[in-house]
Amino acid sequence: MSISWLIVNFVSAFLLPPLNALLLLVFALLLWSRRPRAARWLLALGTTALWVLSMPVVGRALLTTLESPPPSAQEVKDAQAIVVLGGGLMRNAPEYGTEAPGPDTLLRLRYAVKLFRQSGLPILTTGGKPDGGDLTEAEVMARALTEDFGVPVRWKEGASDNTGENVRLSAKLLKEAGITRVLVVSNAWHLKRALPLFTREGLAAVAAPTGFQGPTLLPNDLLPSVGGLQASRWAFHEWIGQVWYRIRY
Repeated sequence: MSISWLIVNFVSAFLLPPLNALLLLVFALLLWSRRPRAARWLLALGTTALWVLSMPVVGRALLTTLESPPPSAQEVKDAQAIVVLGGGLMRNAPEYGTEAPGPDTLLRLRYAVKLFRQSGLPILTTGGKPDGGDLTEAEVMARALTEDFGVPVRWKEGASDNTGENVRLSAKLLKEAGITRVLVVSNAWHLKRALPLFTREGLAAVAAPTGFQGPTLLPNDLLPSVGGLQASRWAFHEWIGQVWYRIRY
């Protein structure tokens, strides 16, 4: 397990929903006896933030602002390879007897299969095992592509712990093979953060997004839910990640 991955995720948790809103409530309780007016404001702010960020309509709207458009037919034709970024694994998957792709990863793999069948381009899977486990994300994704979809995988990059390392180590493999232009498959809200990293590594990267947020509005979308909170959390994660990568890289 990667210590740096643990530290980064621990620190970032304080900036993301729901912990950022819950901290406001904690501060309100601590100030209640000494600064009741400030405590009431914090209580109102924390409660409102938690409610609003848990609404699916809000979470989806936030993610929509991050989405990249699909590649054109010409962009697919001009590419030389497909890069699939890891999106998490199911480490406990007894029905498969080993680790399996998580929901976001499976979504990305399915779109990579479509692009492969459309273009015949070689595929690179990337993702290590920062949270522990027996297999890397790259290995699990490659196995799913070959065994479940009948699609070959040319490269597997399994030493990375985060998106920045995904890109840096994948770029090294690709450039050694003479690849300079790639389609990058990930969730639609993730690619605005990932693509500039490929450019910095000297690759021409085209967004190949999947998992777009639907426009349908149902009455339940106005009520707080775990799904709504998760969507808001991903949006905050991407915004913070964009700022962090601009500073770091």
